[in-house]
Amino acid sequence: MADNFEYPHCADVSKYEKLMKVGQGTFGEVHKAIHRRSRQLVALKKVLMENEKEGFPITSLREIRILKLLNHENIVNLIEICRTKVTPYNQKAVFYLVFEFCEHDLAGLLCNPQIRFSLGEIKKVLQMLLNALYFLHFNRILHRDMKAANILMTKTGILKLTDFGLARAIHPSVDGKKVRYTNRVVTLWYRPPELLLGERNYNAAIDMWGAGCIMAEMWTRSPIMQGGTEQHQLNLISKLCGSISTTVWESVENLEYYNKMELAKNINRNVKGRLHSFVKDPLALDLIDNLLKLDPSKRLDADGALNHDFFWSDPMPIDLAHTLSRVTTSMFELHTPRRTGKKFNGGVLQNQQKENHPTKTNAAIYDRVF
Repeated sequence: MADNFEYPHCADVSKYEKLMKVGQGTFGEVHKAIHRRSRQLVALKKVLMENEKEGFPITSLREIRILKLLNHENIVNLIEICRTKVTPYNQKAVFYLVFEFCEHDLAGLLCNPQIRFSLGEIKKVLQMLLNALYFLHFNRILHRDMKAANILMTKTGILKLTDFGLARAIHPSVDGKKVRYTNRVVTLWYRPPELLLGERNYNAAIDMWGAGCIMAEMWTRSPIMQGGTEQHQLNLISKLCGSISTTVWESVENLEYYNKMELAKNINRNVKGRLHSFVKDPLALDLIDNLLKLDPSKRLDADGALNHDFFWSDPMPIDLAHTLSRVTTSMFELHTPRRTGKKFNGGVLQNQQKENHPTKTNAAIYDRVF
């Protein structure tokens, strides 16, 4: 029966030829591939089925459904779903999500010292990112995995937000009951304090914290808070954003882990001071400061960020096509040793980007903010 089973609305993946691996993590693998007839380049994302005893993974179904609902220039386009042939020897089909191909991811570009973005180009990158987030949040969808590696760039300078494996729609409370989502989301280095402290009734502010981290990273060229555990990450957040207390965040004492974690005390907020040597533009510093508010209710939303004076002052946002057209080799996080657990500024970093929830501190991780 297995060799005769067909998926009439799901094409055979053999029509694509894999060229190289461009991504890897808890989600599986992503390959650059080419359509054998049309020669169109695509990205093939394998759907992990190993842990599924029956049926299709709910996370992949959610990702497909969300991507099918979204149509925006700055969100990656899902072209189709493909599968391998079922045979008597391999009775389980392997499924692939087929996406438009983008030549780079932001993490890879930032790791290349030869690629330097002007202030106008940085503004354009952030403007496109915030446009994608505004569209998502307007449609009541949270991305829940904001990080530089999930921001793709085409050679023509168009940003595409990708990896919706953790994304989900948000719903209003029913009968006054709070909606409870998992707080085990967002890669640790970009995880906001409310999730680290156990919040389960969160909103779009969690994505905006990630946007603030990414914005600072456009200047520092590496993630600004590289914790090894949830506790370590909270310590780094306090060093940059000040002590977490009811003085700056009135409702924080209601969070599950507020009295269970060791929270640093008597540290003043110093986002602008710590970043000043990297970020010379005062309006940029102000926007980062407003995106990295400890209290999520005080954090700028995507609309507020897009209307910030940073985007409406000289130099204005400018197209990146000229800069990226000169980059002849694709730049991806996977191919950058400093982000994948090898050397980093003379030390060794835990291979954290592959794990959303590290369980132990690597002694070689620097106790530093950027």
